[in-house]
Amino acid sequence: MGRPKPLLPWRGTTLVEYQMNSLLQGGCDRVIVVTGKYDAEMAPLLQDRRGVTRVFNPKYAQGKATSVRAGAWELPDGIDSIMLLAVDQPRPAWVVERVLKIHTDFAAEVTSPEYEGHGGHPLVFSSSLRSELTKVSDDSEGVRAIFKKPGLNHHRVKFESAIVRLDINTPEAYENALASYADLARVTS
Repeated sequence: MGRPKPLLPWRGTTLVEYQMNSLLQGGCDRVIVVTGKYDAEMAPLLQDRRGVTRVFNPKYAQGKATSVRAGAWELPDGIDSIMLLAVDQPRPAWVVERVLKIHTDFAAEVTSPEYEGHGGHPLVFSSSLRSELTKVSDDSEGVRAIFKKPGLNHHRVKFESAIVRLDINTPEAYENALASYADLARVTS
């Protein structure tokens, strides 16, 4: 991207602050923000935030799975569900709320959104899969390996908006997302 993704301007704030707010407004009781290379730059945005815990991942350069593991290790006991959402996948609170509610209603082990037959984010895992999340590895497909678990109770939530597929990986994708987000994020059935 050429600059820290979490600190990109987004909807009047930064991408990381937008995500934290969406997760909390969408029904998450606690948000664990796993930082890496830009920990020092992000720290002021994360301190003294109610419901937010900052976790530094010293192994961030070794891949995304190290951040999933770092966050999973910091989860408090007694939780029911674990939602995973990368900072470069901005989602409005209504998407978070819908996926979380359906996950709870169906008592699935994993719940994920779907748009036109393709999976999306955020992903919600039952707390029974916490141990698996602490062991994910980029060498073995990261969290995708959990989806291959035999007999997994995986529930997909169909969306009528590509919002669940939005992923900002390049400067061009960021500019396109800025231009299209308001339309994509509009509440749909």
